[in-house]
Amino acid sequence: MSQTPEQSQLGRRSAYADQYDAGLLFPLPRSPKRAELGLQPGAAPFFGADLWTAYELSWLNARGKPQVALAHITVPCETPNLIESKSLKLYLNSFNGTQFASADEVRARIRADLSEAAWRGSGHSGSVGVRLIAPEGFGAEQVRELDGLLLDRLDVECTQYTPAPQLLSTNHDEAPVTESLVSHLLKSNCLVTGQPDWGSVQITYSGAQIEQAGLLQYLVSFRNHNEFHEQCVERIFMDVWARCRPIKLAVYARYTRRGGLDINPFRTSHPQALPRNMRTARQ
Repeated sequence: MSQTPEQSQLGRRSAYADQYDAGLLFPLPRSPKRAELGLQPGAAPFFGADLWTAYELSWLNARGKPQVALAHITVPCETPNLIESKSLKLYLNSFNGTQFASADEVRARIRADLSEAAWRGSGHSGSVGVRLIAPEGFGAEQVRELDGLLLDRLDVECTQYTPAPQLLSTNHDEAPVTESLVSHLLKSNCLVTGQPDWGSVQITYSGAQIEQAGLLQYLVSFRNHNEFHEQCVERIFMDVWARCRPIKLAVYARYTRRGGLDINPFRTSHPQALPRNMRTARQ
């Protein structure tokens, strides 16, 4: 039976296990929210992945000495489940008091557990990507802004704070363009707790030029909307895809860190390399 967000540990007082426990992971099916967007299983017009960064990963080596690392996690968007974020935090915390022979063993264990959870109940299997960064590699981690023309420069009036796709429009009188548009004004709320989630979003497309003021007002309209990060990005993708009908479209959001984790969904209409898992200055 599928689990629901209300059954998760979100918004509840939690005991923090310090011994490895894969049972802490809480997968949630993607299908209910995709059905709201009119998407049938296997029929989404996008590819992509959810790109996670875990900043608080630690375990004990064979001699009991603590080890630390950053983890970059890639969950393909075709997995039937997403991983609820607090459950991932609790799961990673459970490594704190457990001995592992090597960082490779830790990486393999995380990869196996997340892969099982992401595909659970589907009758299929697949793999989640996991890459660990040791302390000597921390200095190479990039911090830079998303590339693109900043929409936030526009002095627009904003009056709608729940998703309003009717604000989206295109200019068919001009030649088609290829451009990237960026805003740092994306804000939504957790589906369960209502806590605010802050993010930057990059929309890259080819096709009739999207009216920029309307696009900015549309992104602002998520301000009082309750959905998980992954669901918000898919809603943005589908609204722009349906209303603006671009030839190509990619939507990439980088959310600020909470509880030692950031979640950065990427959706694209055409196969392409995933964005590099970097931080923006806001993170």
